[in-house]
Amino acid sequence: MSDSNELHDDSESTTAGTETARRDFLKGIGLSATLGISGVAMADEQLAMDGLQVVDDPIGSYPYRDWEDLYREEWDWDDKARSTHSVNCTGSCSWQVYTRNGQVWREEQAGDYPRFDESLPDPNPRGCQKGACFTDYVNADQRVTHPLRSVGERGNGKWKRISWDEALTEIAEEVLDTVQDEEYDAISGFTPIPAMSPVSFAAGSRLVNLLGGVSHSFYDWYSDLPPGQPITWGTQTDNAESADWYNADYLIAWGSNINVTRIPDAKYFLEAGYNGTKRVGIFTDYSQTAIHCDEWIGPEPGTDTALALGMARTIVDEGRYDEAHLKEQTDMPLLVREDTGKFLRASEVPRLDVDADRPEKVFVMQDADGDLRTAPGSLGERDGQHDHSVSIELDFDPQLDADPDVTTTEGGVDTRTVWLNLRDELSQYTPEHVNEVTGVGRQTHQEIAREFAEVDRAKIIHGKGVNDWYHNDLGNRAIQLLVTLTGNLGRQGTGVDHYVGQEKIWTFNGWKSLSFPTGSVRGVPTTLWTYYHAGIMENTDPDTAAKIQESIDKGWMPLYPSERDDGNRPDPRLMFIWRGNYFNQAKGNLALEEVLWPKLDLVVDINFRMDSTALNSDIVLPAASHYEKHDLSVTDMHTYVHPFTPAVEPLGESKTDWQIFREIAAKIQELARERGIEAIEDRKFDREIDLQSVHEDYTRDWLADEPGALAEDKAAAEFILEHSEESNPADSAEQLTFDDLDEQPRRLLEAGDHWTSDIEDGEAYTPWQDYVQDKNPWPTFTGRQQYYIDHDWFLELGEALPTHKDAPVLQEKSKYPLGYNTPHSRWAIHSTWRDNSKMLRLQRGEPTVFLNPDDAEERGIEDGDTVRVYNDLDSVEVQAKIYPSGEPGTVRHFFSWERFQYPDRNNFNSLVPMYMKPTQLVQYPEDTGEHLHFFPNYWGPTGVNSDVRIEVEKVESASESVSDAESIATGTLGGLSNLLGGDD
Repeated sequence: MSDSNELHDDSESTTAGTETARRDFLKGIGLSATLGISGVAMADEQLAMDGLQVVDDPIGSYPYRDWEDLYREEWDWDDKARSTHSVNCTGSCSWQVYTRNGQVWREEQAGDYPRFDESLPDPNPRGCQKGACFTDYVNADQRVTHPLRSVGERGNGKWKRISWDEALTEIAEEVLDTVQDEEYDAISGFTPIPAMSPVSFAAGSRLVNLLGGVSHSFYDWYSDLPPGQPITWGTQTDNAESADWYNADYLIAWGSNINVTRIPDAKYFLEAGYNGTKRVGIFTDYSQTAIHCDEWIGPEPGTDTALALGMARTIVDEGRYDEAHLKEQTDMPLLVREDTGKFLRASEVPRLDVDADRPEKVFVMQDADGDLRTAPGSLGERDGQHDHSVSIELDFDPQLDADPDVTTTEGGVDTRTVWLNLRDELSQYTPEHVNEVTGVGRQTHQEIAREFAEVDRAKIIHGKGVNDWYHNDLGNRAIQLLVTLTGNLGRQGTGVDHYVGQEKIWTFNGWKSLSFPTGSVRGVPTTLWTYYHAGIMENTDPDTAAKIQESIDKGWMPLYPSERDDGNRPDPRLMFIWRGNYFNQAKGNLALEEVLWPKLDLVVDINFRMDSTALNSDIVLPAASHYEKHDLSVTDMHTYVHPFTPAVEPLGESKTDWQIFREIAAKIQELARERGIEAIEDRKFDREIDLQSVHEDYTRDWLADEPGALAEDKAAAEFILEHSEESNPADSAEQLTFDDLDEQPRRLLEAGDHWTSDIEDGEAYTPWQDYVQDKNPWPTFTGRQQYYIDHDWFLELGEALPTHKDAPVLQEKSKYPLGYNTPHSRWAIHSTWRDNSKMLRLQRGEPTVFLNPDDAEERGIEDGDTVRVYNDLDSVEVQAKIYPSGEPGTVRHFFSWERFQYPDRNNFNSLVPMYMKPTQLVQYPEDTGEHLHFFPNYWGPTGVNSDVRIEVEKVESASESVSDAESIATGTLGGLSNLLGGDD
């Protein structure tokens, strides 16, 4: 949409005389500026003009009323379409997109979500200021409208416009060569978060799967994944929908800046206060959410684990825990051997009655009479991780504080319950110690713990702020412990709700079948893949490197390309990237740029805009924007599903993701048939990779065996709805169709088996009811919420139970005294909208770091200065903003700024190394991995950002640096319209 002055120029209703006068006036300003006439002279000249007529009655009659027509025309349209924004924000907001003369004219939040519970706040409308300006991207200068081929060195900014056939042919030839060399597992596909647009996700994943290539994880790579959840609960991730916040009596927002990162859902948090809910914020800074809380606690950065364990000690010491919940639902009554630190297994106890095929995976409790009993629901009694034919319901009273001497097959062994071991661990977290570590008052954290334990329904909203640390798994486990101790699980208004991105897709089975039609998937943890191929293994500490290698050798974590029979491992060769900005978001990006990127023969980016990844690719293919395609949108923040529908035709030569990958498949098939390329046996799976049929396989409905049925995007969306329990329940005649959703967003009908509760009429979705209320075994080794992990590595590292550990020393504090934090921004969703002019006008308009006034004064830095932020890895030049709400000793650099927005092409991640925690590389049980096993976005090593130290200094030649930065930014963005529309 044009700016208002351009609309005024085009308005036919504007009188000729007024328009002429306006043009003459603007010409005068331009001429004066050219001639150097001062502002004072201009003012004097204007004062000499005839004054404007005073209007006493603004709704009465006066000379110029045509401006009203301009306003009315803004609210006039030819057509409208329902769409949304495919960004990883958890929002999943339905929007009405209005068009006029074939152009997007404006957009507004839809207000027709059906209410399912009149006692909860109205779900309408959903949206934020970013969605309201997506129109700007549809015709933006940085919009990619034609296929482009980089010229010269990758990343140098030189491009040549090529035809679609040229682009498809070059890509297809690279695929043919790679597959014929039997290096199909050197083909990678990276795209994040299926829930935000599952058809577009499946578009590339489907082709990569047919080619025998590798699909990358993303949830762990972004450090969004909370590893404590699969460790403790065996599930990743299950949350209440945000409407359930209103049902809580007590809410703690812990590292989740709801008013910034959950804007469409913040109303439930805010309005809960009117319902009598107490709201507590735990943030290191006095954040935009803290100001709306009844109490704010500001622990030292990286000390959340100690704070949570101090609160847990208060609950335990004062007897405020739910004993019945702990006995039935957790591993607290299980016996642990004192000699090995391992759980006591039923197979080790003679004459113990065991009704299980695998007694070595059955655990032991002691009842009130002092007799040993097997723990119902142990993995050894179940047929795999998710077996609901067994119950954890107890017919005896297990003891929490048992410590018997047990006669085993090896002789007498001292044992103690997990509960007693936990109490020993918690005994360290005295009020004095917690105060010393966290800075939180001795009485403050105890009082919050008491209040949390005393209410009927308490809930923690858990954010990414805890996940960014090296010991994030310990932080997650400690925070989860609070709801477990108090029995705040499996009921409305309770639980730990962890929302970081639209990580969990409701319509799972339909999406999975569409994305991976062969059923055989090469998945890889992106953190490990990047770490290995970027050469970081060679520079990490020996102990960590050894554990990484052991994890790979044992097959706990997969790595592709796979090692060949001769012991060699090929380099990755071809990478498809779509719907994500991998290059911009990479930790350790210097290694990625200098080591990994040169290994790749071809990088293909499918994108609607020129972002940092596109600028560092070989071929960029123009993708349809969010308002130009069919797709679906879901999120675990609510239980609705709604569609994308095309409001306008794709701009220029843009095509939808589905169409692009379908045409790549067609070109591969065409060339393979021309060359008579034979099918190749897959070295891992029982299948052939047949390039001569890849397009036919791509468009075929494999479940119905119907050729060509999935040629179009809308058909793919309908396939997902048809084959998902949530939208087409097996036991119901009711079904959601795409046209239903276009008419109005609909609430999902059921919850599939990858969710832990049912969707109930008239109730907000709340997880964990399958285990807490229905007594099914939790999908863990013990069949319970498991806080004790007896894996060898956990025992070796002293992390069998949650415990606070100091961060690893990456930079010495004496040399780099400031902590470095990269939180989410209000003005972007990851890097989307970071280059949007409206969003830039609402902030400083360039990369900025936020400093506490004391830190700034000590360094002679004033607000608006250009500063150099540096450590032993790299440096960046940015603007300084004085931030009194931030704690001393920490610098905030809100993340996702594009690399081209910095004068030296570094970015916020240039100061962040890539490193992994060994405990996130394990398989558990070690022999089968039925509790912890690699599965993309369920369990795997997370990328972490916050254990980094930096220093800041003022750049004396600030004007020079700012001038350079503006020149670069202008050259990059301002020239894009000519670049993308020209012949070269």
